[in-house]
Amino acid sequence: MIDEGAFIAALRTLPLHAGARGLRDDAAILEIGDETLILTHDAMIEGRHWLPGQDMADIAWKLVAVNLSDLAAKGAEPVGILLGHTLGDGDDRFLEGLHEVLTHYGVKLLGGDTVAGDGARTLGCTAIGRATHRPVPARRGARSGDAIYVTGPVGAAMLGFEALRDGNAKDSTAYRRPAPLLAEGRALAPHVTAMMDISDGLLLDCWRMASAGDGIAFEIDSARVSVADPSRRGECMRWGDDYQLLFTADPRTRLPVPATRIGMVSNADLSPLRLDGKILTPLDSIGYQHG
Repeated sequence: MIDEGAFIAALRTLPLHAGARGLRDDAAILEIGDETLILTHDAMIEGRHWLPGQDMADIAWKLVAVNLSDLAAKGAEPVGILLGHTLGDGDDRFLEGLHEVLTHYGVKLLGGDTVAGDGARTLGCTAIGRATHRPVPARRGARSGDAIYVTGPVGAAMLGFEALRDGNAKDSTAYRRPAPLLAEGRALAPHVTAMMDISDGLLLDCWRMASAGDGIAFEIDSARVSVADPSRRGECMRWGDDYQLLFTADPRTRLPVPATRIGMVSNADLSPLRLDGKILTPLDSIGYQHG
């Protein structure tokens, strides 16, 4: 079996639509007349993305929310979703959670497909949005001299996961029901040079954003990063599922939303990412990768 990176590299050899952005972004951009549509798709698998016996209402919420988070990183306004659903236990609760998340974010169901099968359940969601600002923010675009920002603390989902797994009384909401920052993404879109949501860990996503740029590197100061548990700062920066927005902007920009400055963009040297002056790569376990 090939790993995730090799598989995506192989996909790039196929005929790609210009809107795919070379498969180096979290969403596709489709120009139709005067409208710009944003399309994104994420899948979740039982035992990997949710715990056995977890409330399926929470699974429905998270499935939609993580896709809406990709739209948030593009400054998009949601139009609707398509659902791919494997039938199974707890579908009544799944439907309740689906209604809750769609109602909460004012999103409509467009359609999708249902299947039945054996083994681990797989769920998929495609979210469609419309751009509120052009050019649409991308992973690519950070420039040397830009400041690097995060909209909020990282590590809350890790603590929530542990609380849910261990069955203790601590709050698990951040893991079970993430909150896509749609309003923040729309407000930031005119001001950023690059933006993405943090799904696989702050450090890995910093490496990805820097790698997408032209001859740049991210210099991160760990002491500046807001974390949910300061005693576990390194873990908080490597865990995923936080769905904060990571973005770069001219340091003179007056930002329209609260955000923490965690570093600077510099000219590339030996690596796209340095943490406290130390070179890091994906081989240093800086975040979650499939395969």
